[in-house]
Amino acid sequence: MSDAPNSPEAVARARALYDLGNTSIFASKADPRFHYTLYVPPAVGKGAKVELLVAVHGSSRTSFLEFRDGFAEFGRWNNVAILCPVFPTGVLGDGASSGYKYMQEGDIRYDQVLLAMVEEVAAKYQQNWQRFAMFGFSGGGHFTHRFAILHPETLWAACIGSPGSVTLLDPDRDWWVGIRDLEARFGIRFDQAALARLPVQMLVGDADLETWEITHKPGGRYWMEGANDAGRTRPERIKALAASFEKAGVKVQLEVVPGVSHDRMKVLGRVKDFLAGVLATMRAR
Repeated sequence: MSDAPNSPEAVARARALYDLGNTSIFASKADPRFHYTLYVPPAVGKGAKVELLVAVHGSSRTSFLEFRDGFAEFGRWNNVAILCPVFPTGVLGDGASSGYKYMQEGDIRYDQVLLAMVEEVAAKYQQNWQRFAMFGFSGGGHFTHRFAILHPETLWAACIGSPGSVTLLDPDRDWWVGIRDLEARFGIRFDQAALARLPVQMLVGDADLETWEITHKPGGRYWMEGANDAGRTRPERIKALAASFEKAGVKVQLEVVPGVSHDRMKVLGRVKDFLAGVLATMRAR
């Protein structure tokens, strides 16, 4: 028996409750192991066309709701829907928590999982989201900058917050430290020109200095030569990432936030300001 509402009034009420504003949590149709929730501006229910921001959680996975709710007001008044994916810990049954940060885990390609989610919600809400913005902090910052390297043509902005480890645009080192084997590994050729056109913001707190979680050691799951070469702390590593992007022609807005440690919520205002500026320029065109 279907649990779908069976009258026009019930359908409208269910849509208002579960599909608009702060939505329910949905399983991805392409791969139900992965979930997502959204903030959808109410105007979408009346046929409005809006932009999309993807906000990616960190290692704890709890921030997906904080990001949905934290960007809701911005989304309502700037006509932007917010999509928050959920990439669970231990999706392969092994308890591993960081696979999504590096884009690949076993037979899972997390970039493709995310693109399938975007395609699904775009069809559901009758939107053109072939290009969208992305923000991530900590583990989400891992995901965001690597997604931008792989798929710059799909983004209209990338906001990269405090990643613990970074992939530099180094053609002499393999993934994840560099991009030498990008095509062999992912079937994607690095598009430097597309990345150079992408508005990029990078953020880190100047007090975000703990290293216990970000120092790679031999024998670790993601250990490889050069794993720690970008710097010891998160501020050092994001500065190295910014320099690498700028060398490739990307205009990076780097923000080292005074007095802030590893606190995702204390950078959201700066992210909103950056995205509002990009939106104004994009819409003026």
